[in-house]
Formats: sequence, C-alpha cells, structure tokens
Amino acid sequence: GDILLGLPSTGLHTNGYSLARKLFFEIAAYKPKTFVPELDCTAADELLKVHRSYLKPIQRLMKQDLLLGAAHITGGGITDNTPRILPKGVAAEVKIGSWPVLPVFELLRRLGNIPEEDYRRTFNLGIGMILVVPAKRAVKARRLLDRIKEPHYEIGRIIRQPRGRKERVIYR
Repeated sequence: GDILLGLPSTGLHTNGYSLARKLFFEIAAYKPKTFVPELDCTAADELLKVHRSYLKPIQRLMKQDLLLGAAHITGGGITDNTPRILPKGVAAEVKIGSWPVLPVFELLRRLGNIPEEDYRRTFNLGIGMILVVPAKRAVKARRLLDRIKEPHYEIGRIIRQPRGRKERVIYR
C-alpha cells in the first residue's frame, strides 16, 4: 500500500547513452549540431543535458520521517532499479501514463523500433528517482514536495508480489 512518487529526470541521465548515440548518429544520421524538432534542441544538447540532483527532496522527506525508500533510475530503468529497494514478497505496481514520458525517449524508441520491455529496461522514461512514502502520509509528503517546488508524480504503489510471478515491477 505504500505510494511510489516519481521525480522527473532531465533526460537520459546515466542510462542508454551508447544506444542513444548509435540511434542518433548512425541510424538517424544526425550530426551533433542537427536541430531535432521533436526535442526542440540539437542532438548534442540533448545528450549533454545535466543530470539533476535529488538531494534536497530526499533530505527534506527524511527529516520529516516520510521516506521509506529511494531508487535512482539509471541503467536498467524502472524495471531493474526499483526492486533493489523492495523487501522480499512485495512488488512495485507502476501505472503506465501517470507521468509524462520525455520526447527523447519516444524518439529513441521510434528510431530503434525498441520493444516495450527493452525500452522500460534501458531508459528512465522521464523518472529519475522513485521515492516510496507511507500511504497514510503520502498527502503530507506531496505537500512538502509542492512547498519546495519539487515536481513529482504519483506513479504507483507497493503490492504483494502475485503468486507465481517473478516480476518485481508490474506495469498496469
């Protein structure tokens, strides 16, 4: 029943650069200074976007005893990073469409014709950090994030891991 709050990424962060470079520069034949309308910037500018820090919201939530866990969504995406913070017997139920997927990820998916499962396992899809907060205190956690002007999305919840399923992240 604990709630998953997703903090947005600024772009690729630390995952998928080899694939992104291959798709941009070999498949799409972009040059670094090619303006990509879907991204509203050049290919190089997209690849060089600064990885944002999540220190401030994490510290604030911890100080108020509102944080149960945090997963940095890097290589492996939501699928492989989230289970690292989950105790045995539970899974993360992630609501597809509960946050805006950044245009760079949709572009890369289209350029590479990447299957859905691989797409989710390779990229952060616009969520750079997943925070787990107690369901009973989720409103307080969200208000705190609003107060410090930290954008966030309620992207799911913690559930009992369904019998017979190995997946630790279940997309709905």
